[in-house]
Amino acid sequence: MTPDISVIIPTFNRRAMLLEAIDSVLAQSTRSFELIVIDDGSTDGTAEQLARFEHTIRFERIEHSGPAAARNRGVALAHAPLLAFLDSDDLWAPTKLERQLAFMNANPDCAISQTNEIWIRNGRRVNPGLRHRKRSGDFFIDSLRTCLISMSATMMRTELFRSLTGFDQSMLAAEDYDLWLRILIDHEAGLLDEPLVTRRGGHPDQTSATTLALDRFRILALTKLLADDRLSPARRTAVIEVLAEKCRIYAGGLVRRGRIDQARLFQRIADQAQTFRAPEIGCAIESMRSMLHEVPHDC
Repeated sequence: MTPDISVIIPTFNRRAMLLEAIDSVLAQSTRSFELIVIDDGSTDGTAEQLARFEHTIRFERIEHSGPAAARNRGVALAHAPLLAFLDSDDLWAPTKLERQLAFMNANPDCAISQTNEIWIRNGRRVNPGLRHRKRSGDFFIDSLRTCLISMSATMMRTELFRSLTGFDQSMLAAEDYDLWLRILIDHEAGLLDEPLVTRRGGHPDQTSATTLALDRFRILALTKLLADDRLSPARRTAVIEVLAEKCRIYAGGLVRRGRIDQARLFQRIADQAQTFRAPEIGCAIESMRSMLHEVPHDC
């Protein structure tokens, strides 16, 4: 029987936390799901530990390529009409899938939804700031400055994910910010206002701690939006405003560290974004992609 939900967990060298995440999935009150774990080239014995789940999960190991590639591979293996992503350092309450599946079934026009969360940082519960407050409906413009959809709280239609070709695998960070913005152009997001996810942060291997200059990835995501003909004039104006702001800040950091040629690119984008045409946008995107895997030091 085809499951209702495909659960995708990407992981890289988080053996202990991964096992806890898997246990939180296997403890779900609904059984109408398949669990797919993609090991992104771990070297900490993850594969050996997963052997004990041989008959309860689907597991595949890939060459280390980053979370976007791992999630995309998981979706390529998925059979269900709905997707739920869980980061390997997070946990689900036992009714998370059951409650969110009921929400999606009751709202068939809803393409993507999320639940509320409990935030844990360095082992202690913390309250997220007001700018991170979960909301429902059309919040595309608010999402330009703050990522307002959380990976582990999300459930979405598989068809939608595949229509957008999934996560951008050239992005080692902010790939979720990029995808959520592309979705929010056309879709409102639903909210199940229950804290059904425990989001655990503060550990040293988080992407935000290991990837320097995160804004270079957000700038790429915003520039890509300018090439999307689905943007309304008002939304395009909002994208240009935030893009110019982020480019100028990042260019200033590059100048201070002597990376003048790269700084010129970002300053040019900031100055010309309002009048960019398709060929110029394409060139800017390709130039930024070529820089993504360079080590930015402490920019």
